[in-house]
Amino acid sequence: MKVIIIEDEIPAAKKLKKMLEGFSPDIEVVKQLTSIHDSLVWFKENELPDLIFMDIELSDGLSFQLIQKANISCPIIFITAFDEYWQEAFEHNSIDYLLKPLKKERLQASLNKFNEIQHYFTARYQNLLAYQNNENKFKDRFLVKRGREFASIKAEDIAFLYAIHKVVCLVETNGSKYILDTSLAEIEKEVDPKIFFRINRKYLVHTNSIKKITSLPKSKLLIEVIPLSPDQLIISSENSSEFKKWMSK
Repeated sequence: MKVIIIEDEIPAAKKLKKMLEGFSPDIEVVKQLTSIHDSLVWFKENELPDLIFMDIELSDGLSFQLIQKANISCPIIFITAFDEYWQEAFEHNSIDYLLKPLKKERLQASLNKFNEIQHYFTARYQNLLAYQNNENKFKDRFLVKRGREFASIKAEDIAFLYAIHKVVCLVETNGSKYILDTSLAEIEKEVDPKIFFRINRKYLVHTNSIKKITSLPKSKLLIEVIPLSPDQLIISSENSSEFKKWMSK
């Protein structure tokens, strides 16, 4: 965890640094600053830390000015000798307000609060990201057109897709056929690989449509699907092992 200390009293800054580093080897005090001016210069040239420990009354003004000018958005723990600023402090990214002289137990409690908040939002973000990935990773419907009408075909209702004369034909389990305005390679990226397999360069087959698998010489496989495909479906010896693994999942 990268930390910055902004404190114009050098002994107080040194004491805080020693206390922080004594709590955990994961805490790294990357910079100690003493004024609004020096802090503004530093923030213009460096990334925000994970956490800032900030005194309120600095030699050249109140640190609230610094927060606004530098557009500081990371969490802040204020450490001050004055209690009249607490309400304003919590309007500026504050997660705690500590009074001097600083006590070790109170500082530890503030760090625990920061860790709990960080853990909470990290977990929420990861859950949201996982949800979005699961929701958006694979296509479960295809919009198709027949004549002047459009229809939405569920992925589970697709028997297979095949390429013919530079177009792709979608075949439903009931035998209905539709032309898609995309390539088979693109469709392969969009569908769930657990239920669709690229038999060869021309065919992408749904697992539920496979009726029969027959061994051929030289480790090749003959696949029969329902409804019947326009072409004989043969899996090469190079792909037969991968297909068997896919079927056994």
